[in-house]
Amino acid sequence: MLVLFLGAPILYGILIGHVYQRGKVTQMPVVVIDEDRGNVSATFIEMLGDNESIDVVRIIPSLFNAKDIAIENEASTIVYIPAGFSSGIQQNRLPEIIVFVDGANTLTSNTALMAVNVCAMTLKAGIQIQTQMKKGVPATIAAQQYEPFKTTIVKQNIRSGNYLYFMLPGVLITVLQQVLLLGLALSFSSEFENGTFEELVDKVGNPVILILIKMIPYLSMSLGIIFLYWGFGQYYQMPLYTDLAWFTLCTFAFLLSVCFIGVLVSIILPSQLKSTEVLMVIATPAFIISGFTWPSSLMPHWVQWIANAVPSTHFLRIFRLLFIQHAEKYHTYKPLVALSGIALLCFMAAVLLLSIKIRKVKKKMKCVENT
Repeated sequence: MLVLFLGAPILYGILIGHVYQRGKVTQMPVVVIDEDRGNVSATFIEMLGDNESIDVVRIIPSLFNAKDIAIENEASTIVYIPAGFSSGIQQNRLPEIIVFVDGANTLTSNTALMAVNVCAMTLKAGIQIQTQMKKGVPATIAAQQYEPFKTTIVKQNIRSGNYLYFMLPGVLITVLQQVLLLGLALSFSSEFENGTFEELVDKVGNPVILILIKMIPYLSMSLGIIFLYWGFGQYYQMPLYTDLAWFTLCTFAFLLSVCFIGVLVSIILPSQLKSTEVLMVIATPAFIISGFTWPSSLMPHWVQWIANAVPSTHFLRIFRLLFIQHAEKYHTYKPLVALSGIALLCFMAAVLLLSIKIRKVKKKMKCVENT
């Protein structure tokens, strides 16, 4: 309890403090489609690159695969500069810049949108003042004369602008992870602490079967919780449309990874209290460091490493990609592989450690029989 009371406040203070240390959203990825490739478009792209709130991660020549490129680079904004933009300004034809905004995360999308707007307005002001002054118009009057180009904003995935649709799934997924971890924290530690592990080994000596026996009840209850979550979606009128077979596979990988972490900690720590405390430490900050609300790119690398070791980080990314951004399945391959890797690594470690403990118990039982 002393370690818990002193360690938890220090640990969370350092961890959460580093998550929000920058205090504001900066360097949000932006993809630019430059079909014009003229002097004015080059100037505009340079202005975008100089803005601290955004970072131009890709400049592509056409709209082809623009959405996929934006998702791969985690860009919430696509700036489309059409062909003939520079010449259109010179000929007073009022060309148009289109800004596509992905509203999957209102915090990052609004920041990027405001930064692009500031650059566009600055460019407009510079062009119109310079053009009018060439005609002999004073600078104070020139700024009010005409608009050299239009800026059109197209918002996508705007359902997440409703904080119920944005926050409820993220919180519920984190709660499911915490419930599983705390439940499985007692799976083997209770056997060790109560002295019943020998009886268990006497009935079933295979470590894989023992782990499955402990996990299956929690996996079954998890399915019930997921159906309950689906019921919440229907009640709150939250449309949840995607490839259900693929999402089911991803969900199964998530549940396995969480369960194997819980089992592994329960095998390592023979005390119910200690295993519960350790898994609570893992589960409590999971939502904050997952990158679901606050961009993970703004967190220190060591915090990102911790976040990537927690299954809910990857499952929340899958949920956002499939349900909010309506991305293709292949965009979820990376987080799915990460979940599978966590599950496999923890499973192998759990089997190895449990085999060692079973071997010790069997050796002890054999010694008792011989005496």
